[in-house]
Amino acid sequence: MIFQENSIEKNKRKGWIEVVAGSMFSGKTEELIRRLKRAKFAKQRVEIFKPQVDTRYSEEAVVSHDANSIHSTPVSSSGNIFLLSSDVDVVGIDEAQFFDMGLTEVCNKLADQGVRVIIAGLDMDYRGVPFGPMPQLMACAEYVTKVHAICVNCGDLAQYTHRKSESEKLVLLGEMDIYEPLCRTCYNRATRKSKKA
Repeated sequence: MIFQENSIEKNKRKGWIEVVAGSMFSGKTEELIRRLKRAKFAKQRVEIFKPQVDTRYSEEAVVSHDANSIHSTPVSSSGNIFLLSSDVDVVGIDEAQFFDMGLTEVCNKLADQGVRVIIAGLDMDYRGVPFGPMPQLMACAEYVTKVHAICVNCGDLAQYTHRKSESEKLVLLGEMDIYEPLCRTCYNRATRKSKKA
């Protein structure tokens, strides 16, 4: 009897959490799409989610700034992800920073059930503050990939998302018209200027 229980445990699928984090224009969604397409190519059952609030390029697809896309299911809360993820091998989640704080628990439950969970999101908001559930997700993930954009001012690696607009809303959807990637030095210079103005 003990032998059977051990052999069943060894055959059980192992789940884990992967997080791809960085600033805007750093290739987070591009990397998420690449990993999910590879899983589909390997004939794994894949389900992809994004927050309903993100309608910049498409109502339903996850779309990178380079216009690569993959079909997804828009959801209003992290709880919906758990409800819609039965019988899958891989779950992809884009723009994780826009989800509620329950996302960490949902991702841990899925991983505990043997699901590979791949998450992409901004690690910091435009103020340079850790964004939504991303810090908790990065802390409990088995794998964290930090990607960088290129600073539009000096060409160094950029890890900050600078908002050019004067709006103080935390969630303000936009592209290069509103946001730009900056390195630490250029970001600090730009935020000092905006505080003086």
